[in-house]
Amino acid sequence: MTPQAQLAMLAWIPLLLYLFTRFPVQKAVVIGFIGAWLFLPQRAAFSFIGFPDYNRVSAASYGILLATCIFDVGRFHSFKFRWLDLPMLIWCVCPLASSLSNGLGLYDGLSQTLSQTVQWGFPYFLGRIYFNDLKGLRLLAIAIFLGGMVYVPLCLYEVRMSPQLHRMVYGYFPHSFLQTMRYGGFRPQVFMQHGLAVGVWMMAATLVGIWLWQAGVIKKVWGIPIGWLVPLLLITFILCKSTGALLLCGFGLIILFAARWLRTALPLLLLIGGIFFYQSYVAMGQFTPQQQDQVLSFVSQITNEQRASSLEFRFDAEQLLGEKARQRIIFGWGGWNRNRVYEYNRWGEPIDLTITDSFWMITFGNRGLVGIFSITAALLLPVVVLCWRYPAQYWFNPKVAPAIAVAVTVTLYMNDNLINSMFNPVFPLVSGGIAGFVLQGTKVHKKMRGNHPLVARSALIQKRQ
Repeated sequence: MTPQAQLAMLAWIPLLLYLFTRFPVQKAVVIGFIGAWLFLPQRAAFSFIGFPDYNRVSAASYGILLATCIFDVGRFHSFKFRWLDLPMLIWCVCPLASSLSNGLGLYDGLSQTLSQTVQWGFPYFLGRIYFNDLKGLRLLAIAIFLGGMVYVPLCLYEVRMSPQLHRMVYGYFPHSFLQTMRYGGFRPQVFMQHGLAVGVWMMAATLVGIWLWQAGVIKKVWGIPIGWLVPLLLITFILCKSTGALLLCGFGLIILFAARWLRTALPLLLLIGGIFFYQSYVAMGQFTPQQQDQVLSFVSQITNEQRASSLEFRFDAEQLLGEKARQRIIFGWGGWNRNRVYEYNRWGEPIDLTITDSFWMITFGNRGLVGIFSITAALLLPVVVLCWRYPAQYWFNPKVAPAIAVAVTVTLYMNDNLINSMFNPVFPLVSGGIAGFVLQGTKVHKKMRGNHPLVARSALIQKRQ
């Protein structure tokens, strides 16, 4: 870790304290949290005995929690544990059960539990207390869109000049440079862990921007009509050369415009159900080689042979990893790469036979079925409840549209986790906000189902269009 990377990490908490004195608390939180994820250095951390590493995620969470204690301590009293928080609680304590069931000891279990809580539980908790209403979710949606716009010139620079910004600012390149080359050019990485992570982020920003624009939520940004900015963001997103993210964006547009034109949330609910079904089906070893070949044939037809070969490699790896994971199917193998598949050479040295690409398979191996379904439910169950409380005919309402937009991005992110493992704390932050909103949103929901002026306005807008 270079001196400039160390300085950036150490300066973030004082910066967050300043933001709380300069802006309203919700705006300070969203600037500090998303800004940390977009600009703090990769693979930079301070280690402390007995505590999780101080990295870019914990820098944002610790700083916001400290600022809340100093400037907005009453905010903590707004949190009351509810049934919708149970999956996230199970996910956070699952490492303890995994360690104990594998004989790794109490200390190991508590250490991993604390790390997982900081990484996932803290962002979710911050979403629960700060973005648990329509106003907060609107602010979060706009921040995601603006975060994408801020990345536009940086991505365009790296598309032309190659991914160099992290090296130029922090003095080192955090990943394999070979993986930035794509389709005869470069795939931007900016300050994220991989070009795939940039692709998913730009996908989320583009999708949110399109929906905010179409629903009339905002008209101008920085004095520029949003109708000019969204096409620029879309072009930049396409230039990120992330095939999977492009497909996810297409799914997201189908979901949103099916709600607008057909008044149905069925595509979103089917996608959520498909995620649970796929995880269950593969985890139980039901995905046969014949079915795998059918999927690969379909992928090669809609993309190209290169993408199909990449997917085939992942399928083959997941078959080996799945067989190993089913030996500890409830709580998994715990940490220390015990979920990996090895063979030994004639000198007794282990040789790793697989590469773990997908978050869901890593989770299955380390945390078992309990881990898979708890984290999936923690992020997607609030989305399902939101669809139930606010049917599709209200999704184009300017008041509700931001909440729906970010809910769809969370679902697409979890779909991406079926093939990739690109952690982004903004999505558990969003999920926490949605959970907090739907847990207290019954009265609002009843108003909107009645003769509420917001519904009348939405109907008038749709009629004019």
